[in-house]
Amino acid sequence: MKAKVLSLNEMVVARERLRREGTRLVFTNGVFDLLHVGHVRYLAQARALGDALLVAINSDESVRELKGPNRPVFAEDERAEILAALRHVDYVVVFDDISPRSLIRRLLPDVLVKGGDYQLDEIHGREEVEAAGGKVISLPFVAGASTTSLLQRMKQR
Repeated sequence: MKAKVLSLNEMVVARERLRREGTRLVFTNGVFDLLHVGHVRYLAQARALGDALLVAINSDESVRELKGPNRPVFAEDERAEILAALRHVDYVVVFDDISPRSLIRRLLPDVLVKGGDYQLDEIHGREEVEAAGGKVISLPFVAGASTTSLLQRMKQR
């Protein structure tokens, strides 16, 4: 599994190889804190849009900035390892910024995917991917399947 977890520089090298091979890279990003059915369905749909799927996850520090001091539940290395264990995921990269825009700019995936809770004009990196000839897709959101709602249900019980 850990062989799928790459540093940014390793992923840049892998991306260059994928381009030479004509492999279509699909990129998505997020926190992926408590893996749930919404994540699993989403990642399977994302992978079906190309030949390889890269999941970029926010570092612990950026998760705290985005979600507050009590998150993430799992540390970045654990989240990366869990995602890497999924058959639909080919690569995992941890990034420190709040936005993945600079990472997307460096990798220029063929397909950029986010969940349906994002409108196309809200997807960071959309302009860069489209300018390079790639596609940007918003996949359907699985209602009720979110880490935040899962944590709320756990607190109520």
